[in-house]
Amino acid sequence: MNNKANKAIKYSLSFILAAVLLYFAFKSVDWAAFLSDIKQTRWGYVALFFAASVLALVFREERWRILLRQFDPDIRRISVWNAINISNVANIVLPGVGEFLRCGYVSTHKMSTDKALGTIVCERVCDVLAIIVIFIIALASGWSFFGDFFSNQLMAPLKEKMSFSLWWIALLVIAILVGYFVLTIKFEHKNEFFKTNAQLIRNLGIGIASIAHIKNKFLFLATTIGIWVMYLFMSWFMLLALPELSHLGLIDALFISGVGNIASVIPVPGGIGAYHYLVALCIQTLYGTAWETGIVYATLSHELHALLIIILGIISYFSHTMIRRK
Repeated sequence: MNNKANKAIKYSLSFILAAVLLYFAFKSVDWAAFLSDIKQTRWGYVALFFAASVLALVFREERWRILLRQFDPDIRRISVWNAINISNVANIVLPGVGEFLRCGYVSTHKMSTDKALGTIVCERVCDVLAIIVIFIIALASGWSFFGDFFSNQLMAPLKEKMSFSLWWIALLVIAILVGYFVLTIKFEHKNEFFKTNAQLIRNLGIGIASIAHIKNKFLFLATTIGIWVMYLFMSWFMLLALPELSHLGLIDALFISGVGNIASVIPVPGGIGAYHYLVALCIQTLYGTAWETGIVYATLSHELHALLIIILGIISYFSHTMIRRK
């Protein structure tokens, strides 16, 4: 089976999974109640949600630029900003494509695409650590309230999936990767294929290790915190925008934000379906609201953010095109 066929199957399965999750999220919705909640939305807080969303992207642009400047000290903010916005649009349609697109937009004669990809891997590791910290803080702040949902709705299903056979599959994947690295190192001077792979691995490693050589580590940490603080405010502002949820505080917003981020690891386009289902389940289970209230929150948060991403992506595409022409 060729590479194009593999990709077609992969993306088809992603869209099917998204459709299934959307079906389960919306199948029992009372549309009259849903529309009633939409009409009661406080749009001033939605405007603040948009502002926090843009600031999160600004912090993300600045953080990535800190890593990239080690390879290209002259890289411009507008180039990094455009690359992030355009790649975000691509990720809405095809998960994972955006990361490679980002690398293509910022790679220069001073910086190869694989080094740029390494910096993105470094960023993703930082984001995973941030999500773990968010959950720890939220759970530590209210285990008596959040603990039952975390244990029964999130961890219990995960433990059921982690069967003996799955562990064997994980070990097999690890063994294949280790074998690949060993063969690459052994034959890199004897075979052109392994030589190319060895260079790719080295450049990826250089990109990932770029965090260790940052001159301004404080600024990198500050931008990382800034990203996740803005995500927290996005969650909180949307709670304030809905009268039935406006009594909830920052700790509630923190936990809901953490649950929403779990959806990002599910391989569906832009978290569609997974985000709606998990967040609505969280809000209904913890706060005893109607399912429609959780769905309204998830729909407004996800779709309005996606709309912003698309608008910024279009603007950045034309900006990048104009810069290239000049």
